[in-house]
Amino acid sequence: METTTIENDKQSLHNVKLGKDVKIYNFVNAYGCSIGDGSKVGTFVEIQKGVSIGKNCKISSHTFICEGVHIADNVFVGHNVTFINDKFPRATNKDGSLQTEADWSCVETYVEEGASIGSSATILCGVRIGKKAIIGAGSVVTKDVSEHTVVAGNPAKIIKSADKILV
Repeated sequence: METTTIENDKQSLHNVKLGKDVKIYNFVNAYGCSIGDGSKVGTFVEIQKGVSIGKNCKISSHTFICEGVHIADNVFVGHNVTFINDKFPRATNKDGSLQTEADWSCVETYVEEGASIGSSATILCGVRIGKKAIIGAGSVVTKDVSEHTVVAGNPAKIIKSADKILV
């Protein structure tokens, strides 16, 4: 992977490790992350430091991938998906001072190979989305999703096995 920095009117990439044939559309903000070979990142996506995106992934527009998220190969992330990395976010400390990076702990999230996350899903921190699992559009994932499982709803609940609908 080659480390890239691009700053212009249409992209802001700082210290991004890019694989071969990566396509990044306009108005993407990415920094301190890695994106594997053949992956595509849609318009208006933010990818924060420490994020890893595998090979041949599709990250659709308006998605937010925060620090602590690890996405394996061949993963689909629909439009407007939001990942969260803090279980108890606060703007200020007990003394009223604004919180800084030193005032919280990043909780990691893992999306395993071949999983699909539907548009407008919210993925809470500390979960693992299993291999080839499917997350329904608009779902709120609050706990681990087993491989080859379809979940949907708020909170996301098992709908069925994905074995018969996946190739």
